[in-house]
Amino acid sequence: MQHSNIVGEVVPSPAEPPRDCPLCPRLVAYRRENQELYPDYFNGPAPSFGDKDARLLVVGLAPGRKGANRTGRPFTGDYAGALLYETLIKYGFATGKFEARIDDSLKLVGSAVTNAVRCAPPGNKPETSEENTCRPFLKARLDMFPNLKAIVTLGDVSRRNVLKTLGLKASAGIPGHGSEFQAGPYRIFNSYHCSRLNTNTGRLTTPMFEELFARVRAYVDAAD
Repeated sequence: MQHSNIVGEVVPSPAEPPRDCPLCPRLVAYRRENQELYPDYFNGPAPSFGDKDARLLVVGLAPGRKGANRTGRPFTGDYAGALLYETLIKYGFATGKFEARIDDSLKLVGSAVTNAVRCAPPGNKPETSEENTCRPFLKARLDMFPNLKAIVTLGDVSRRNVLKTLGLKASAGIPGHGSEFQAGPYRIFNSYHCSRLNTNTGRLTTPMFEELFARVRAYVDAAD
């Protein structure tokens, strides 16, 4: 089966903000600051990445200043991406080798990765108004995956935004790492964010992360 990539679509899409998205003044100001400091960075809303036929969608918080904001690909350029993509490879959701650059050999297979907020926020902390403003892009992206079965949320902000995107209360479902529940047509699997902070402190370990994706793999395969 040939898999098509959703990054850098030529045709304008309601699922991806424009490169110079003007909707959130604070994020626009931060983008311009980064453009001055790091003119060789991507410095724009990081587009979704993966397979148009994805059965699994991984939803993060927002691009890191020196991660996806630098490279233009979600979870690429910082430690969180190494754990995420190596786990996706291990469980058959990706092939190739992750080398933290957009021209590596990594390809997502039956999976895709995006963020609840597409622009890098100061301190890695988007404001509620920015989450609300960016949510239509997540909704449009979800609607463009006809075969989607499961969603992995990385962190509580991601979980709340996914639930709101599905028209549910932010308190719906079961919070906490490793929980899973049905939300509309999708099975939600919650994880702590795979940030260096969480892994360095032992809040999230590689075995914990892999166990969750093993369950995701089993669920997606059984759903076919």
